[in-house]
Amino acid sequence: MGGCLILFVSAWTFVRFWSVPAAVALCIVAMVIPPIAAMVGNARGKDDRWWDDPTGDPQSDEWWDELDGKKPPQKRDSRK
Repeated sequence: MGGCLILFVSAWTFVRFWSVPAAVALCIVAMVIPPIAAMVGNARGKDDRWWDDPTGDPQSDEWWDELDGKKPPQKRDSRK
């Protein structure tokens, strides 16, 4: 964030005297850095399977484990 502030302030403090397009380019770079940093910082690894976290509902977790192939299908009584 400090780098973005330095880019923005320097663009309009002294870079604009040499080139206004360069100052605008510095501001655009400063504008693009924070969203990219947020995406990179929040990216999950290839092995991070966050969707496998248990939900807290035992019946739902059993059902999802069965669908994902973690557990063999349970035999259910068909007479119910």
